[in-house]
Amino acid sequence: MRTNRVRDAWAAGRAAINGWCGIPSSFSAELMAHFGWDSLVVDMQHGVVDYQMMVSMLQGISTTEVTPMVRVPWNDPAYIMKALDGGAYGIICPMINSRSECEKFVGACRYAPAGYRSSGPIRAALYGGADYQEKANDTIIAFAMIETVEAIDNLDEILSTPGLDAVYVGPSDLSITMGLPPGLDKADERMIANLKKILDGCRRHGVKAGIHTGSPAYAKRMIEMGYNFTTIMGDAALLRMAGSQVVQQMREGAPAAAAKPTGPY
Repeated sequence: MRTNRVRDAWAAGRAAINGWCGIPSSFSAELMAHFGWDSLVVDMQHGVVDYQMMVSMLQGISTTEVTPMVRVPWNDPAYIMKALDGGAYGIICPMINSRSECEKFVGACRYAPAGYRSSGPIRAALYGGADYQEKANDTIIAFAMIETVEAIDNLDEILSTPGLDAVYVGPSDLSITMGLPPGLDKADERMIANLKKILDGCRRHGVKAGIHTGSPAYAKRMIEMGYNFTTIMGDAALLRMAGSQVVQQMREGAPAAAAKPTGPY
């Protein structure tokens, strides 16, 4: 079965660097894949990516060795299993707040006896290889999103779920439930304390820790803290940032407009 580069990074003792795709375009996803990430997530929760476009984006990513993953819209086995059958090598599931919710999520990611995933890897076997069903349970990564105060209160119960590989912190939603403004890269002491609490819990239970960030500087800070998986912005944010910088540079350095000619023509 084709290797999972995120697992390879973890086995080598380094953090995986992840990119994020929310623009509904196979070419955009293919372009992102050529930047050199370890993995790329196609986001089906927020944005305008539907299932057929998700598959096309996974196909675009598959032109490289970058590992393709998907954030599903919700903790629904139908979404999870179809994303896996489409070729996702990892699932990020939002709003996991309890042990029972985590068990439901992880079970949908695994074939029996480890779970209840239905057999039908239509594209996944083309991407992964002929031994896909034999090795999928050990290759696919299940990320439970920790993004509420409730989830932090239930952290040990969630992290002790058999088969859970990793958690993925959603800082914006977590900020809201903490009474802070939404957004990424929070320096608030309460946020940093919760991020450390999540990391300590992951270490206790042998679970990897991931987080979404808004800058390379904050991502490096999280890696130094001990996070094993960091996402830096996303395709739309990168486009917005680069485009704004180019336009600003042109506005600042643009020569004065030439005087309009006068007189008869």
